[in-house]
Amino acid sequence: MRKSLLVYLSLLSSIFYFTFPSNAISSCNGPCQTSDDCDGQLICINGKCNDDPDVGTNICSGGSSPSPPEGNCQPSGTLTCGDNAYPTYTCSPPESSSTDAQLTLNDFSEGGDGGAPSECDESYHAKTELVVALSTGWFAGRSKCGSMIRISANGRSVTAKVVDECDSMHGCDSEHANQPPCKNNIVDGSDAVWEALGLDKEVGVVPVTWSMA
Repeated sequence: MRKSLLVYLSLLSSIFYFTFPSNAISSCNGPCQTSDDCDGQLICINGKCNDDPDVGTNICSGGSSPSPPEGNCQPSGTLTCGDNAYPTYTCSPPESSSTDAQLTLNDFSEGGDGGAPSECDESYHAKTELVVALSTGWFAGRSKCGSMIRISANGRSVTAKVVDECDSMHGCDSEHANQPPCKNNIVDGSDAVWEALGLDKEVGVVPVTWSMA
């Protein structure tokens, strides 16, 4: 009985050696026991070498590397507000002569939903003023304070002054009127901006394009 068992184990060892020799490295769809058996960035999935979904390689599907997100602007972290978690950003999509954005509605007046006074001039602004706030990446550390931008939508365009940051890093406190962080592609406009573009303020968010004026 013992001799038979030894012969059986020896046979299994031989089969394993010829199937997965110690120095064999498998390419796409090749056999594997662990990821060490696979070439390069491939990993062992269900006994076959394949792309690593966590890395995002597409070597086995005909490519060589994952495509970077637009502008390579990725979340820098998350901010938890109650039961909800929001991505935070230090960047925004690249600017161009016609940058895609989401126009939101903001009340820059005292007691409005803008919270604290506008960051650029430490002042509040009436609903009748053509003013905007930009997401953190576009605001670029106050470098656009006082600049005029042109916003286009609905077949119309309007020029407005940058007076504040739509904070993509912080929120959910009194300074931000208890609102979550802004997304990274926001132009936050006053009532006057919405009215000049002929937009329905009840909608709340509208796709627009913008550029430096």
